[in-house]
Amino acid sequence: MFRKMRRHKQELSKEECMEILTNEPRGVLALLGDNDYPYALPMSHAYVDGKIYFHGAMEGHKNDAVKRYDKVSYCVMDKGFRNDGVWWYTFKSVIVFGKIRILTNLDEKIDKLTYLGDKFFPTHEETVSEINRMLDRTEVFEITIEHMSGKIVREK
Repeated sequence: MFRKMRRHKQELSKEECMEILTNEPRGVLALLGDNDYPYALPMSHAYVDGKIYFHGAMEGHKNDAVKRYDKVSYCVMDKGFRNDGVWWYTFKSVIVFGKIRILTNLDEKIDKLTYLGDKFFPTHEETVSEINRMLDRTEVFEITIEHMSGKIVREK
């Protein structure tokens, strides 16, 4: 169903892909948007128990796209590096394909918001405070991964 990577010598292991998803804070979510145009937007995420979680507002283009069509892709890149004396970067990227849904169970929603908050806020107390302040205005989105691949890229 999913294509094999053409440049298999550059392919990352599943463990390397999971490490990037765990450690990198942001990626680009691609949805089927209005009038069947691709709609790609930067998102902050948390990778928990093999799934990817985002938060966002309860209305808007993203929500409409998710409700209309549940297949998505998400791409994450690490910071990469550049060796002295060369112009190109070497970096690792991961792309996942899966199905997205909006969490409706309140306990599950709070649990995943806690993972997200603890990844980005300086303290757990700030996470709890923000969840208490914004819970009734916040959606939590979950991607169940159906396919994942990653590769190392040398820009030269």
